[in-house]
Amino acid sequence: MTSPVSGDTAHIPDAAHIPDAAHIPGASTASLYERLGGAYAIATAADHLIDALHANATLNQANATVKDFHVEQYKAGYKFMVTAWAIEMTGGPKCYPGRDMVASHSHLGLSGYEFDVTAHEIRNTLYRLGVPRREVDEFMDIIAAQRASIVVEPD
Repeated sequence: MTSPVSGDTAHIPDAAHIPDAAHIPGASTASLYERLGGAYAIATAADHLIDALHANATLNQANATVKDFHVEQYKAGYKFMVTAWAIEMTGGPKCYPGRDMVASHSHLGLSGYEFDVTAHEIRNTLYRLGVPRREVDEFMDIIAAQRASIVVEPD
């Protein structure tokens, strides 16, 4: 794929390898966004994640509203919103155009169990893509901090 800006693809990280912080100059001050590999790497993770969530039988059988949302017509938009949110939450540029987590999730009636299943898919996606443990843990802390805004029915 060629970048529409530079015509060069050398700056696009390999989806199977997100750089380890130890190999980034100034890693101690690098944002999580930078340590994850930037927008392209985050978009790759979101792509894999949303595919996994759409196929997750536990989520789709447990919650009819989630199942209704997990249809092909919303998939591209869902990937975009997750990508933009993750970019912003990890210290990248401000680009998330969506609503806050309460407004964007309250209608789904998500239980604590469903949140945990989703978090499990997020963690597995990051590990499958080779994200180092430190960055996985840091990103999962961001996800855990959203629990109270997303869960409507605690278990």
